[in-house]
Amino acid sequence: MAKKALLVLEDGSVYEGHSFGAETTTYGEVVFDTSMTGYQEMLTDPSFAGQILVATYPLIGNYGINESDFESRQIQVRGFVVREYCSQPSHWQSTRTLHEFLLSYGIPGISDIDTRALTRHLRLEGAMMGIVTSEMTAEEALKELKTLPRYDVTDFVHQVSTEKAYEWQSNAPATVTLPSLSLRGASATKQSRIAVIDYGLKYNILRILSQLGCQVTVFPCHASAEDIRSLNPGGVVLSPGPGNPALVDPIVDTVKGLLGRKPIMGISLGHLLIGRALGAETFKLKFGHRGSYPVQDLATEKVHITAQNHGYAIDADTLKQGLEVSHINLNDGTVEGLRHRDLPILSIQYHPEASPGPLDNMYLFERFLEMVRS
Repeated sequence: MAKKALLVLEDGSVYEGHSFGAETTTYGEVVFDTSMTGYQEMLTDPSFAGQILVATYPLIGNYGINESDFESRQIQVRGFVVREYCSQPSHWQSTRTLHEFLLSYGIPGISDIDTRALTRHLRLEGAMMGIVTSEMTAEEALKELKTLPRYDVTDFVHQVSTEKAYEWQSNAPATVTLPSLSLRGASATKQSRIAVIDYGLKYNILRILSQLGCQVTVFPCHASAEDIRSLNPGGVVLSPGPGNPALVDPIVDTVKGLLGRKPIMGISLGHLLIGRALGAETFKLKFGHRGSYPVQDLATEKVHITAQNHGYAIDADTLKQGLEVSHINLNDGTVEGLRHRDLPILSIQYHPEASPGPLDNMYLFERFLEMVRS
């Protein structure tokens, strides 16, 4: 029998389940993701750093873990909450179970939780801090949680970014392969050097750029604008990443030093940093956007289903210095993309590289490469 475990939220709510993965105690901001598949990609997405992830799909672990669907070098979440954990996966690529995967990185999971009730509670009350434990009582866990630092005041970007710049090797290990893409002629006519700044990037961004004929150099988040300009890249990609964008003002200064010098594509946190670099303000969403959401491109009026993972957004009323809204979320009207009247900037809040999620938005990489070529 699995050991009993608890999820305790900061408002005193207690959810009792059973432990899998590592039998240890962890804490973080409790958030939910509505994706139906892709738990391995979610677990290794650096944008989940510092968070306890709740999967809304009821059966998790049924196709195991493979060696291809990594979005970073390791598990990034602090804990994993599921309704039903499948201990006997069935998939030809599976090399280990989800339990074994979590255990190898010391990450606890908790199953047999009413995730529908938990998700509804988080939607009504908002994302909140929580603790997963198989070692404490609920009272002890709540007391401990009140002494721990909150998600909003922690800089996670420097924790997940690469320490040194490196060249992405498209023919490197099997963990970084991608099925053949067809992006309506988006491939570069000649190899373009693209600089990617790692604020918590997903490997799929690098896979796609590489497959489209780009030479990709990845820079750490602390690289200066001068470091990046010295490479003389054709364009710069500002990656996604975790945490509160208001905590990384030195990075915003770097972005300021790149604007107008080269075409720039900002994704998720990269999009927020572009907004802040040009004077816009950001705010925290009540429970965030994690999963699939409908977004409208205001230029074409087309609606795309997008993959998302963010807890902050741009305040549209604070846009200035030539920035305009280019995309909106059709669920709540929040800003999902920005354009600039004069500068070569492509900025989206969601994830065109998906993984997991629909591939509807690959055209944005085509749009970026057109900026680079011109």
